[in-house]
Amino acid sequence: VQLQASGGGLVQPGGFRTLSCTTSGYIFRIDDMAWYRENSEKQRDLVAVISSDGTSNYEDSVKGRFTISRDNSGNAVYLQMNNLKPEDTAVYFCKIVGVYGSGITYDVWGQGTQVTVSS
Repeated sequence: VQLQASGGGLVQPGGFRTLSCTTSGYIFRIDDMAWYRENSEKQRDLVAVISSDGTSNYEDSVKGRFTISRDNSGNAVYLQMNNLKPEDTAVYFCKIVGVYGSGITYDVWGQGTQVTVSS
């Protein structure tokens, strides 16, 4: 199973960007799907997470500005980022929690995509 993240780039403050993360390979089931970001000090923090039933949660600093969603197949996750601020600059990573038929869970990480917010 692999994740492919895309959508990063340079954006001006106040601008918007949509990140996408698609899965490939066989997955019995996907539970949570999430976006993390890693700052220049290599600290990786949770930004947003969405469960299989569509329930979402956000880190406080992005509430009201970011929206996480997943497609109907459940195999892709998106992060719509609005009103971007310089402090949102980071490398963004997607992660899924996969589930084997036995019920055992495992994490899969995508490669990072750089988002730079600067004028």
